[in-house]
Amino acid sequence: MEISDVLARMVKTGRLGPVFVGADWHDVTEALGEPWLMLTGRRKWRWPRLYGHGDLEMSVCRCGKVSLVSLQTGREVVQLSPALTGGTGTFPAGPGYADVVAALDRADCPWEPYASLTTFADQCTLVATPSGAHLTFEIPEGEEPVLNCVDLLGDGHVCPQPDAGQSGAA
Repeated sequence: MEISDVLARMVKTGRLGPVFVGADWHDVTEALGEPWLMLTGRRKWRWPRLYGHGDLEMSVCRCGKVSLVSLQTGREVVQLSPALTGGTGTFPAGPGYADVVAALDRADCPWEPYASLTTFADQCTLVATPSGAHLTFEIPEGEEPVLNCVDLLGDGHVCPQPDAGQSGAA
């Protein structure tokens, strides 16, 4: 399976296996294991937290809900948990614009240019209309656009848990 096919499925459905905006963090870690990376903010209670499973990053609210999903593709290789993709989970990075658009078309995933993030000379963004996912391409000078990241945006989650005294979900 090619990374562009994984991405097309992700942006068409708004999920990558158990990972989606609104997913319960416990369900994600049960399926994928503990994260490979965790970063906390500088605020007093350090929420939300950013967790990573390879190049898949998730922002998790203190109530344990995934509030943002981002897949970084602008690196030397894209690493994902094999539980998400089968095989090794390692893919060549930087799929080109034509390959990504062809994969979206094969998956019958409608898309359109996202004008407000396509006004820069060095980037352009597509939006997958079924999920609202953003696919942002870097445009190196004199070259074809290369996918830099795919974002499943937050759903406006407002955490029902108070800030004070929360030990958090993780």
